[in-house]
Amino acid sequence: MLNYIWLGLVLAAVALGAIQGNLADVTTGAFDAAKSAVMNIALPLAGLMAFWLGLMRLAEKSGIVAVIARALRPLMSWLFPDVPKDHPAIGAIVMNMAANMLGLANAATPLGLRAMQLLEKLNPHPGTATNAMCTFLAINTSSVQLIPATAVALLAAAGSTRPFDIVGTALVATLCSTAGGITAVKLLERLPMYQLPAIPEGAIPLPVAEQDAADDDGEPEPTASKPLGPMGWVIMVGFLGFIGWASISLYQKEVIAPDGGGLRAMVSTLSVMAIPFMLAFFPLYAALKRVPVYEEFVEGAKDGFQTAIRIIPFLVAILAAIGMFRAANGITLLSQWLSPVLSVIGLPVELLPLVLMRPLSGSGTTGIFSDIISQPGAADSFAAMLGGTIMGSTETTFYVIAVYFGSVAIRRTRHAVPAGLIADVVGVAASIVICNIMFR
Repeated sequence: MLNYIWLGLVLAAVALGAIQGNLADVTTGAFDAAKSAVMNIALPLAGLMAFWLGLMRLAEKSGIVAVIARALRPLMSWLFPDVPKDHPAIGAIVMNMAANMLGLANAATPLGLRAMQLLEKLNPHPGTATNAMCTFLAINTSSVQLIPATAVALLAAAGSTRPFDIVGTALVATLCSTAGGITAVKLLERLPMYQLPAIPEGAIPLPVAEQDAADDDGEPEPTASKPLGPMGWVIMVGFLGFIGWASISLYQKEVIAPDGGGLRAMVSTLSVMAIPFMLAFFPLYAALKRVPVYEEFVEGAKDGFQTAIRIIPFLVAILAAIGMFRAANGITLLSQWLSPVLSVIGLPVELLPLVLMRPLSGSGTTGIFSDIISQPGAADSFAAMLGGTIMGSTETTFYVIAVYFGSVAIRRTRHAVPAGLIADVVGVAASIVICNIMFR
């Protein structure tokens, strides 16, 4: 399906550019998007990837990932029946989902790429997405999110007096989009057109124990960690107590701030404390379990740059097509053609470009939303609340697919694209319903 969508975007852009006489803009759009894919996304992502993969390595070696995976084993076994229950991919998936829920995009993407690399180890059909990969992509494209941090920040910056009002509506909408995405991916994988071919002889993946016991050179790795001793427990309790004190102090400061309040202070405190907690907890816990933290961090970080390089062709392909379509005014024309039906479904006309842009480009969506709420008195309008809810309950589907599948060279995406788009549609529909109930 992605083949047809990509070709359709390119041909539509050229056709519209020729009709409107702006083919030069279409060409510029393609080149600018290709440059942006490398300079603004892939290269900056390399540093983030190296850092978070190094931290993930410490979490794996210290046993944190295994503990998280065991705690959520029943849910993960239902979502990913083809993945062994003790496989490290389960822990990486859980950590990616947790980062997404907290709105920690800088952490979620590297953790998600790590999960895809681990799922690829179980893939008997290189180049073709497995059911587990498609399910994982559906969960990511449905934007499991407790805190729509970007939308809240944009509303606050625009002078909204109630930017946190969208936290509840976005949570309801994202639960609906996630349920829609999971239902779609589970139903679509049963269709004959999306069935996987028979597993080729000799392509059965290594058992989990063998995968974990050998590195890329086939040499056994050293023992991961040792049990946490009494002094280690004392240090961890002290550390957690310190984090608790710091969180309470920050919460109290947020409450007495001019725009403070219970919910706002809680969300702000959680957003500020989440990443520093992870940055300190993982290395400290690993060190207390006698893991050589510096060596293991560097070992994990090695994959960061290679992964960022691998996704460049996929990013260039999808972003260039999107850039051409935007430059040809494709989004504007679609908005004009569809505007007559908007009043029937309760969607303000000015939000249609945002809805159409959301699956294609995160930066484009942010720009459209910023423009909408920058108008005088617009930051607290119904359109602002609905637009923020849509941003918090949907995801840039094509970007996520390009990055995640590109990291493991998946070219046949099977039902991942339709499932992701269904999740987007459900998220938008749920946002319209809940916002009309809450803000009209």
